[in-house]
Amino acid sequence: MTTEGQDPLRRLDDPEYPALTMSQAADLLGVQAAFLRSLDSSGIISPHRSPGGHRRYSRRQLTLAARMRVLLDDGHPVASAEVIVGLQDELAAARADLARLRERPRRD
Repeated sequence: MTTEGQDPLRRLDDPEYPALTMSQAADLLGVQAAFLRSLDSSGIISPHRSPGGHRRYSRRQLTLAARMRVLLDDGHPVASAEVIVGLQDELAAARADLARLRERPRRD
């Protein structure tokens, strides 16, 4: 237990928690570490840095890296893949908004 009374392992449930090293992230995604470094240098993913300067990746960042990999493997240039991912995210948000609006009671 931490001083706040919370189990420190609960942080692993947070999709933003930077839990994985670069090598762990690369192994999990089935990519070379250079792929993750290229996403970092292009500004697509900005991993957390440990006090020693090592990159740490969150689940949300790994999800983005996996989506980028699929698009790049399909032959899209990096800039196009980044735009596609952004548009997919906007569409998902719009669909979620629409679903919420449909669930609200109507005021006649």
